[in-house]
Amino acid sequence: MKIISHRGNLIGRIPEKENHPNYIEAAISSGYDVEIDLWFKNEKFYLGHDNPQYEINIFWIQERVDKLWVHAKNFEVIQKLLNTEINWFWHENDKLTMTSKGFLWCYPNVYIENGITVTLDYKEVPNYLQAVCTDEPIKFTR
Repeated sequence: MKIISHRGNLIGRIPEKENHPNYIEAAISSGYDVEIDLWFKNEKFYLGHDNPQYEINIFWIQERVDKLWVHAKNFEVIQKLLNTEINWFWHENDKLTMTSKGFLWCYPNVYIENGITVTLDYKEVPNYLQAVCTDEPIKFTR
């Protein structure tokens, strides 16, 4: 089962570091894929959960494209991600959405066979999942 770091977290939530490019890079360097929150505003890309915080460029994403799961946070960024190789998805409170690469991304603690479920704290998850996205990936790989 693939383990995905939620916003760069490795050992629990650290909100002030989440989505920071260096934090994401540290999670990737530790061997994990990372779910990031991406915005497009005023002709620029930004990382950040509730609002655009950290300016990046499209090349930053493309250099890590095989390791990123991109949560599109506004409609403007969707327009920029269409027809790219970037694996992105949009959801708010939907129990399930499909990423641009055809993966089934589930809302927290929703389980579907071969899906990817977000579980923010460590707990046992069904072994039929394709992946789990978590704030505590290190606990899943012990």
